[in-house]
Amino acid sequence: MKRLSLLLFVMMVSVFVAACGNGTNESNTSNNKATATEKIGTTETATAEPVEVVFWHAMSDTHEKWLEDATAKFNAEHKNITVKLVNQGSYGDLSQKLLAAAKAKASPTIAQAYAEWMTDYNQNNLVVDLAPMIKGENGFPADQSYEDISEVFRNDNTFGDKILGLPFNKSSRVLFYNKKYFEDNGLTPPTTWEELAASAKALTKEIDGKKVVGMGFENGMGSEFSMWVEQAGGDFIDEQQGKVLFNSDAGLDALTFINDMLKDGSARMAGEDGYMSGPFTRGDVAMYIGSSAGIAYVAKDAGDMEWSTTPLPKGVKQAAPFQGTNITMFANSTEAEQEAAFEYMKYLITPENTVDWAKTTGYLPVRTSAQQGSDWTSFIAENEPYQAGNTQYAYGFIDVRLPGSFAMKNAMQAELDKMLYENATPAETLEAMAKKGQEALDQAK
Repeated sequence: MKRLSLLLFVMMVSVFVAACGNGTNESNTSNNKATATEKIGTTETATAEPVEVVFWHAMSDTHEKWLEDATAKFNAEHKNITVKLVNQGSYGDLSQKLLAAAKAKASPTIAQAYAEWMTDYNQNNLVVDLAPMIKGENGFPADQSYEDISEVFRNDNTFGDKILGLPFNKSSRVLFYNKKYFEDNGLTPPTTWEELAASAKALTKEIDGKKVVGMGFENGMGSEFSMWVEQAGGDFIDEQQGKVLFNSDAGLDALTFINDMLKDGSARMAGEDGYMSGPFTRGDVAMYIGSSAGIAYVAKDAGDMEWSTTPLPKGVKQAAPFQGTNITMFANSTEAEQEAAFEYMKYLITPENTVDWAKTTGYLPVRTSAQQGSDWTSFIAENEPYQAGNTQYAYGFIDVRLPGSFAMKNAMQAELDKMLYENATPAETLEAMAKKGQEALDQAK
């Protein structure tokens, strides 16, 4: 990647994330590598000396508490490894700090990272190829192999012949809905766009003395526009050619569907509320599309409200984006740090841990054996809101990972806001989104 691309990425990334000098691989020099003297096991590090692994993350609340507890347990079980957690705020803050650290050659050992970020890191030789570790003698044990990780998540971390991360917090978009509102009005959860629109209209009224809007949309809709295009039967981006494809009949159908609901008042944006979980738990909206990782937050604030989730309603077809970050390893770390960090990364996604993480947070298990195991299936059978995300593996997809993807989405959002707030038509909005989005991709080449 040209330096221009990285600079554009630095400038644009903080604007996009409201729902996110060329580095050199100095670990190749013998002067800053520790000598491996012992094998990594459950209680030993790669060296006879203690090793510290610094992990930058953006977890908060329930999610951060789980991570802290799991890390404390790992540290206790590995006498020569200490994993130090450093909370860097939001994903936007994390991304900016990672890029600043890379310029200063002061990156952490590992960090959460979206695949889009990893594309830029890879182009600038900032991250470690994990493939040799995965295939080496200290790779995954036979009973929890690398191939057991869901294919969609392996693909998200594979860049050519390199594996640049392991999946961590992976979620799917689901439809949150107020069960009481639906039941009291003789409605069932919508399974199609048509049913979604009809339910939204039926529930936009005064209910129990409260003015209710049927459907809610998150402010950062540009980041999930690929979902709507895919559901409408279209294609979002040609990754091989780096070409925008959503300026199509499917793209127009998607924007028109959203715009019609907003115009007739049966839907609203999150607006000053920031996220739709607030209006939803207050009973101000009857349903909204959000991340399965929001389950823990909704449960915390909903009180005695009767609510659940359901799979995304389909348009022409079913399509659900899988989102969330991976953990990537930075190349300025020593060999001993890298081996210790890899041990920790494996630990976070053991079948037991990935299920416990999913139960606690609403994220999804990243291993097929965990998704199908009795621990998880028994849990979701007893906890209805967790079921929807688990059903969507069959038609889930990962988002575009091209250089300039964040800048593209920023540009798209700016044009989309003109339809959402300034009365631009869907047709002119789509044209402008495609033009500005393509320009951002082209500038990053």
